[in-house]
Parts: sequence; C-alpha cells; structure tokens
Amino acid sequence: MASYQHRGELRAIARRAMIERGLEPDFSPAVLAEIGGITRPADDRDPAIHDLRHLLWASIDNDDSRDLDQLSVAEPAGGDAMKILVAVADVDAVVRKGSAIDGHARTNTTSVYTAADVFPMLPEKLSTDLTSLGEGDERLALVVEMTIGVDGAVASGNVYRGRVVNHAKLAYNAVAAWLDATGPAPPRVAAVPGLDVQLRLQDRVAQAMRAQRHRRGALSLETLEPRPVFDGDMLADLLPDEKNRAKELIEDYMIAANEVTAKFLDARGSPSLRRVLRAPERWERIVELAAGLGERLPPAPDARALEAFLGARRRADPARFPDLSLSVVKLLGSGEYVLDPPGGAPDGHFGLAVRDYTHSTAPNRRFPDLITQRLLKAALAGRSAPYTDVELAALARRCTEQEDNADKVERQVRKSAAALLLASRIGERFDAIVTGASLKGTWARVLRPPVEGKVVRGFEGIDVGDRVRVELVRTDVERGFIDFARVS
Repeated sequence: MASYQHRGELRAIARRAMIERGLEPDFSPAVLAEIGGITRPADDRDPAIHDLRHLLWASIDNDDSRDLDQLSVAEPAGGDAMKILVAVADVDAVVRKGSAIDGHARTNTTSVYTAADVFPMLPEKLSTDLTSLGEGDERLALVVEMTIGVDGAVASGNVYRGRVVNHAKLAYNAVAAWLDATGPAPPRVAAVPGLDVQLRLQDRVAQAMRAQRHRRGALSLETLEPRPVFDGDMLADLLPDEKNRAKELIEDYMIAANEVTAKFLDARGSPSLRRVLRAPERWERIVELAAGLGERLPPAPDARALEAFLGARRRADPARFPDLSLSVVKLLGSGEYVLDPPGGAPDGHFGLAVRDYTHSTAPNRRFPDLITQRLLKAALAGRSAPYTDVELAALARRCTEQEDNADKVERQVRKSAAALLLASRIGERFDAIVTGASLKGTWARVLRPPVEGKVVRGFEGIDVGDRVRVELVRTDVERGFIDFARVS
C-alpha cells in the first residue's frame, strides 16, 4: 500500500466497521437541515442562572481538541477547605430532545475516535463551536460546585446553572511539563494574570483528592494506549499515550463531579443513569497474578487490597507496571450503564471505589452525559424527569451496547494501523504479555510498537498476565489481524 493512502485506507476501514456494528458515520439530511438553522450559541436570561464569567475558568485537553466539554476553577472556601467548580457545556440548550440531531446522538451514543479520523456524535458546528466551551466564548453551563477538605475528601457538593467564559485553552502536555518544572509556562498561562497561581492551586487540590481516592481503594492503573503518528497522510508510528500530571488533574475533578452529580439527582428524587463496574468475576486470576509476584490478595474481591498491591508493584517495578495494569484491566471486565431509580441501591464502581457514580461531564461526546444533563435541568426546575424509567433502562442498555461497538471499531482500526506498521516484519520475534485468554482465542501484546495480536499457535496453557516470546506470522490490514506464534 502506498504511503499516501494510509490515512484514507484507515478511514475507509473505520467507516465500514462502524456500519457493520450499527454506528452511523455520516449525518442524515434531516440532521444537516437542522444544523443549517442553528446560527448562534444558546442564550437564556433566567435570573436564576449564576453569572460566573469573572472567574478564571480554563480548559485543559488534548492539543488538537476543539470539542471542549468542561472548564475548572478553584477558590478558597474558608479555613483549609477549597472550593472546586467544574463547568460543563449546556449542550441540551441547543440539542433538543427528540430533534434529528438528538436522534443521531441517540443512535451512536458516543463519538468514535479512530486512528485515522474522529466521527463526532454531534455535528462539528456544534461540538467544536456553538456547544463547545471555546476560549473567549461566553456559554451556558451546568456547574458542579464541590467543597474539598484538607484531606482531599469532598465535604459537600451542589449543582446549578451558570454563565461562563473560558479564559485559556490549555493542552495537557504543556501544562504537565510546566507543573513538573520540565518546560516553560504555556503562552496563555504567562499571558493571563493570575492563571499560574490558579493552576498550581488546582494541582495541589487534585493531588490531595487523588491520594484520598486511592486510600479508599480507587485503583492505580497505567495502561499504554497507542496513538497514531502521521507524517502527512503516511502512518509513521504508534506511540503510547501516557498519563501525566495535567491529565490526572482533570481526571480527579471529573470523577468527583460525576459522583456529586449522582448524589444530587438521588437527593432530588430523580432517576439517573449510573456507570457501574461490578466486582470482577475473574478475581481468582488476579489473586494468581499477585501470588506469582510474591504478594497475597484475599480470596474475595477487595478494592483496597488490590490498590495496595498495585501501589507496591508500581514502586517495585515501574517499567513493567503498565503490563501488570493491562492484565488487571482485562480481568476487571467492562463497565456498563444501568438505571438507578429514586431510592435505588446502585452497584457502584469497583475500579473507582465509589457507590454513586454517573457520567455527566462530556455531553458533546457521550449521550449518557446529555441524558444526565437533561435530568439535572429538570430536577433544578422542579419538573418531572424527561424520560420514564422504562426509557432510561432501554437507553442504558443501548449506550452500553454502542459504547462496546465503538470500542471495537477503535480497536479494529488501531489493529489495522498496527498491521500496516508490521507488514514488512513477518518472521521477527518479540517479547509479549498475554492480554486475553478465552474460548474465542488467546491474545498477546508486544511492547514496541505497543500492539496486540492473536496467538494462533502455541497458546495452550497460557493465561492473562503470562510473559511469552512470539513470532509474527501474518498481518491483514483490511481486517485488522495480526497473528503470532508462541516460540520457546
């Protein structure tokens, strides 16, 4: 395949994979007609909307992100406590329930991020402009307010509507380098008075919140998701997309905001869509992995014990910790969306060690978050929920199914990209770790490039977490297949 065809071929593979899995890569004529009639962002002069434009809001996201869903700011709350505010774009103010645009979002339920292209849940005129919290733009938002104690715990929380302005669009890598003192202040940090102090304050609070979460059993996992590197339209490499301090800051705030949102809806007697991760069914294999490393875990699932084990392994062998993390992630299983009716008893999220958890902070990218936003606005206005429990239960199943389909499409295109890179390396041998083992087959991931393939020979007797030596025997770019044979 000629190099100039790489991006186009991967995009075509992504489109076919989406269609095969019931995802729509294109917007219908009805959606395009609706979007043509939307010319400005939503406005609402309800006096109950808090005017928060004066606060030093900023966004931190990927370098190339334009679909900005949330902003954050920190303020003293008296004594040693801090107030953290998270503003979430009011997408519902533009995307009305039952509209054609809403129908497309309800069909796909998520944006699909592939190695070649992004297939957005909402038209880009909205998600990257009119419903995005872009720099310098005045926007309506749902604001999650949290009071954080000196120990990093959320002491109280509230949700209300607000009017905000993003004073600085910042990127993860540049902010992380500056916080770690390995790079200069990003230009906007240097240009906006007080923003440097504001970000350091947010970072300090986030670190306390993170430490508190892990004390209660939230899992410290570090997987290396590969991201494509293009030279023009030529695929040049796949590199691990690693965590950093700025990413963790935003992650800490979003987890807390989602927890506060779930509790807020419950307190208002509203149903909600919860994001749950049940106790792992393959806990015994996690126990075996720990035993193989000289550690002991209890026979029944225990998040705190698992987190203590993970922390010890990160300190003892940081270079191999991502491999252990990947094994644990595979054995934990997948999260799902479920209906939580008023007064319900949700299963909670094992990996985050929380009982009350929803998805609410990315309504431009995920349909469950847009549903949650509508539930919040109804609760704030004293109206009944805009969805019945029967509808919410069906939507929970739909969102879980389509998220799984989107994950499979993204994984297939990553594998097609990996097959492109490895096509000329048939016969080479690699060190690998087993990432999957079931009746459907056995899979292993090599470290460089960080790609996964099926072990088609010599897979007998190996399980998730085992280290093996494999030989590349076949690639199929169109189908995203990479086949390995286990060797001695």
